[in-house]
Formats: sequence, structure tokens, C-alpha cells
Amino acid sequence: MVALEGTPGPAGTDPVDAAKVIPVAAAGTGSARQILRSSSIIGGASILNIAIGLIRTKVAALLLGPAGIGLIGLLQNLFATGGAVAGLGIGSSAVRQLAEATGDGDVRAVTATRGALFWGTAVLALFGTAAFWLLREPLARHVLGDPAQASAVGWLGLAVGLTVVNGAQIALLNGVRRIGDMARASVGGAILGTGLGIAALALWGEHGIVVYVLAAPLTGALVTGWYVRRVPRTATARPSLVDMRAQWWPMARLGVSFMLGGISVTTALLAVRAIVAQRLGPVALGHFSAAWMISMTYLGFVLQAMGTDYYPRLTAAIRDPALVNRMVNEQAEIALLLAAPILIGMEAAAPWAIRLLYSGAFAPAAEVLRWQILGDVLKIIGWPIGFVILASGNGRAFVLTETLGVGVYAVFVWLAIDRLGLPATGMGFLLMYGAYVPAVYFLARRMTGFAWTRRVVLHAAATFLTVALVAAVSTWSAPVGLLAGIMMAGAAALFALLCLDQLGGLPARLAILSSMAGQLRRLLHLKAGEERRP
Repeated sequence: MVALEGTPGPAGTDPVDAAKVIPVAAAGTGSARQILRSSSIIGGASILNIAIGLIRTKVAALLLGPAGIGLIGLLQNLFATGGAVAGLGIGSSAVRQLAEATGDGDVRAVTATRGALFWGTAVLALFGTAAFWLLREPLARHVLGDPAQASAVGWLGLAVGLTVVNGAQIALLNGVRRIGDMARASVGGAILGTGLGIAALALWGEHGIVVYVLAAPLTGALVTGWYVRRVPRTATARPSLVDMRAQWWPMARLGVSFMLGGISVTTALLAVRAIVAQRLGPVALGHFSAAWMISMTYLGFVLQAMGTDYYPRLTAAIRDPALVNRMVNEQAEIALLLAAPILIGMEAAAPWAIRLLYSGAFAPAAEVLRWQILGDVLKIIGWPIGFVILASGNGRAFVLTETLGVGVYAVFVWLAIDRLGLPATGMGFLLMYGAYVPAVYFLARRMTGFAWTRRVVLHAAATFLTVALVAAVSTWSAPVGLLAGIMMAGAAALFALLCLDQLGGLPARLAILSSMAGQLRRLLHLKAGEERRP
């Protein structure tokens, strides 16, 4: 989906029986409790990752300033694009294939897919690393605008290879439903990567930027690889070359479509960064990077839960349109309930968040961030629908929707940045999702007859209008906007608690909150009844 985000290493030593492979569809059909449980596991890890990432970014901002943050963002975007090309989209297609085989209880297909994923990823990672090294000089000249950075770009080839490997490893853990291991691996990799990156900047300053950028993919691949080795091996013979080839080709064909969609996203973002750097300068690029990092981070706990739990379950159920439509609406409603208080609060606190997470030198990023938060409301609405396209394996539709969204973004920034300045990047972000959401809705409706429920439409409209109101008040008076935003975010959190309890989505560990919500609901009903009495 616009701005989306397991290889098996040597097989484990503990075989499992075919009977122990639990079909994904039978393991939960999209109930509110299941969605909230997965969100709590992945969301908890995401919150820790966010906190760790904010520490890493804060240190980098203080040591390097806006220009250094802009260069880091450009280098990260560069190797992400290389990783998307080299990986052939295998990560996303492997999750779908593993989830489908696991849901059907086909142990032989699971084993063959793991083998194909391992050997295919090894070849792709080596190819990507070598190609990036060979292209280091033209990339430095045309993307960074500085041929002297060729050596630094060459070292990013390692990040490309590690990104491919880590994407495949995560796909394996996701496809076989090792949700807890995914959460632990992400937190462990983030802690180690942050320590290594901060140490590099502290020791070498600007000369440590390449190590800082390499630290995350390196530690992520190592820690995730350790958890992959713990995945039990199925109790079948080692897959033959014929079996692995039979699994590889459909995975690669679909993966190419995912790759093209991913490339369209990273290339458009790379183009936007280049436009900002060339027309507004490196300091403005740092401001844009700061707003972008916050926008891509603070909702991670909701969006990662979709990719980790919801996507495999949706894939297993994709042949049942009625079930798919119910799952999409449930996921959209709960995602909106969880995200609304954060969206409202972040909109109100944008200037203070920028100063807290970066420094006062990044103040111009606040206006960009406010526009992006409005776009994030649409993003929350569109993502659950976008996964229908992924789960159905419709590669052409996926490429079409991704290209449409990021194309609108890049073209708007190119046309408007000279007149509107840096805020054009935030407005373009809103327009990107304004184009993306109708496109995926139309395609999902054609595929499954999908339609939003009245509850989802009301939640979405209320959230968007509230965020827009807070933005308008904050533009008039930042302190008044902050106060209004805090009050509205609190009201949204209380409303979310009541709705989740009514949906049965609060797990047993939150029994106290469930009891409080029930008492408050009864109190509200009682008062309403008293008001109706003559």
C-alpha cells in the first residue's frame, strides 16, 4: 500500500507434525478481540521501536542538525529503493504464499516455500549488493549531486543485501504466524541498531553517517535470523529442486508486481527529496525528513499490526467475499478507534513534538507534519482495503493503485513547491491518499462486492473533521489548539474504550478497563432515560 512495509536460515531441529499446522482461517476470522490482541502484541513492540527510534533520531538531530538529518533520510531512501528492486517483492508474496499453504494445512507446500525463499533470497541479496556497488558513482552523481559520495553509496550496497535478507526472514515469521518472535526480533534489532548508530555518530560525527545508516539493517537481519533458526522444521523430507521451483515461480511472478509497486513508492519519495534539496536547499530537506519520519512512525503500532496479523488472515479467507468484507470493516473500525486519539493529539501538539523530538531548528517542519496528519487519517481508512488487493494476488491492480497515489504526490510537489514552499510536500501527502483511497475502494468493490458499513463511515468522517478542526484552531492560536486537541483526544480515547468494550474487543488482561467502560455506558444510558421522562 502506498508506503508499505521471513528467509529461513538452516532449518530448526524440532520437527512438527502436519496435524500441528493450524489453518489460519480457523485460527480466527477477524473478531474484534483477535484484532486487538494482535495489535497489542505488535503494537507494544512498535511503541518500543518508536521510542528507541526517537532517541536515535534526537541524538542525530542534535549532533548533525537539519542538513545531516536530510542526508540520512536521502541515504535511507536510496538503499530502500535498491532493496525494493533487489528483493523482487518476494517478502510480500512469500507471506501470502506461506499463509495460504498454512491455512490449507499443506505441510509439503510450506516446506518447499521455505526452501525456495531461502535460496532465492540468497541469490537476490548477493546480486543487489554487487549491483549497488557497481552503480555507486552514477548514483552519487545523479541522486546525491555529489560524486565525492560514491564510496559512501557503495557501502550502502551492504544495506541493500541485508534489507533483502531481513525482508525474507520477516516474511517467514509472518507467514507461519510467529507473531511474538516478530515483535521480539524487531525490538532487539532496534536496540542494538540504535546503540551502534549513536556510537558511530558520537565517535566520528558526520563521518559516521554511513555506519549510522547501516546499523539498522545489519542488526535487524542478525536478530531476526536468530529467531528464524528457532522456527520448527516440518516433519517432511527436504524439498526437492522441482518442489522449490514450483513454489518459486508463482512467488517471483507475484513478487515482481509487488516490487514494481514498492519501487514506485520509494522512487517517488526519492524524487520528492531531490526536488526539495535542489529547489529549497539541504536545510529544507532536513525539515521535510523530520516531518516524514514522525508521520511514518507514530502510527506504526496500528499499521504494523495490519501487515503482521490481518494480512495473513485475510489471505486465508480471500475466497469468501462475505468474510473478507466483514474482516475489512472490523479492521478499519478498530484501526480508526485506536488511531483517532493519537491523530488528534499529534495534530494539536505538532510544533512541540518537533521541538521535543528534534530541536528548535526544525520548527518549519511542523506545518508539513500537520498536513501529513490529515493524510494519515485517509491512510488509516485505505490500508485495510488495500490489503484485499495484496491478499487476492492481483499484481496489476496493486501496481496501478501504488503508482496512482505516489504519482499524484510527486507531480503536485514538482508543480507547487516553488509557489507554496515546503508545505507543498505535506499537501501532496494528503492528495496522495485522497487519490489512493477511492482507487482501492473501487477495485475491492469489483473483486468482492466490498462496501463500508455505516459505522466505519461515521467514525472516519468524525475523525477527519475533528483533526481538520484542531488544525484550523491551531493555525489561529497554537496554545488554544493544543488545549482543544488534548480535550478532543481525551474524548476520542473514552469513546474508543466504550466502542471496543461493546465490540467485545477488550481482552481479559484489560478487565478493569472493560468494567469501567461498562459502568460508564450504563450511567450514560441511565441519564438518557431520565432526560426522556416527562
